[in-house]
Amino acid sequence: MIEYLDDASRSQRSFSTTQHRVKALREHFQGRVMNDLSGKDIREYSTIRTRAGKSPATINRELAALSAAINWCVTELEWRLPNPVKGRTLREAEGRVRWITRAELDSLCRVARTQRHGEILDSFIRLAVNTGCRKNELIKLEWRRVDMANRLIHLEGANTKAKKRRSIPLNDGAMAVLKARLAFRATHCPASPWVFTRKNGDAVVDVSEGFESACEKAGIEDFTIHDLRHTCAAWLVTAGVPLMEVRDLLGHSTVQMTERYAHLAPARVRDAVSVLDRPMSQSRYSDDPVGRPETGLKLVTA
Repeated sequence: MIEYLDDASRSQRSFSTTQHRVKALREHFQGRVMNDLSGKDIREYSTIRTRAGKSPATINRELAALSAAINWCVTELEWRLPNPVKGRTLREAEGRVRWITRAELDSLCRVARTQRHGEILDSFIRLAVNTGCRKNELIKLEWRRVDMANRLIHLEGANTKAKKRRSIPLNDGAMAVLKARLAFRATHCPASPWVFTRKNGDAVVDVSEGFESACEKAGIEDFTIHDLRHTCAAWLVTAGVPLMEVRDLLGHSTVQMTERYAHLAPARVRDAVSVLDRPMSQSRYSDDPVGRPETGLKLVTA
C-alpha cells in the first residue's frame, strides 16, 4: 500500500480521499501476507464494516482502494499477487440525488451574503448552479479559461474529474456572476489570474465552511456543495432538457450517471402512456395488418 500511495500522491486528484479510505484497510489487514489473501477475507472485511454502520458504497470504495493497490503492484512492480476483491463488492442502492428549489437557492444566497467573504460565497453558489461545475472546477478556474465574448468556460482535461476537456455555455445568470467577479478583480487585484480570489490576489482555497454555515442558517438540511451540481441537473431535466445534453454539460463519463435524474422528467413517459387513451383503431398495434408491427416471421401455407 505504501508503494501505491507514494505513486498516487503524485498522480491522483483525490489523493486525500484515498488516504482516508486506506485507514480502515490498514486496521483490518495489517500484518497479513498478501499472497494468502482470499475471497473469504474480503467477505469478512465487508461484514465487519457493515456491522460498524458503514454503507455498501463506503465499503466498496475502501475495497476499490485495496484492489487498485494490488493491481498497481502487479503491473508496476511485477509482484505476483492475487486480487480477491474482484467480483466481491456489495450491491449499492441507487445514488443519492438532493436538490433545492429556486426559492431555497435565493434564501441560501441571501444568508451567504451576510457572512464573512459573503460576496465570494454568493458568487460561487450561483455560478455552480448555473453551470453544473464541480467545486474544484470553479475554485481553480482562471480567467484565461473564461471566454466572455462567446459566453463559454473552457476546461482542459487537467481541470476535470474525467480528465476530458469540455466547454460550458454561460447563461445570463452565470454571466452576471462573472461580470461581478471581474469588477471585484479590477478594484482589488487586477493582476490575479483567479476568478475566485481574495482582495490580495490569492486564490480562494475552499468555501466549504462558509457554505455549511449558510445552509444551517437558511434552514436547508442534508445539502452539500456537490448538491449544487445536482440542483443544476435537476432544474434542467425538469424543464425538459434531454438527458444526453445534460450529460454533456456536466461532463459525465457515461449516460448511466445522468440517468439518476430521469425520474424528474415524467413528461417523457407521459406521452408514451397517452397511447393507451386512444381507440384501438388508431393504434399502431390494432388488428389492421397495415398497422401491425413487422415480426419478421411469415406463415407459409401449401
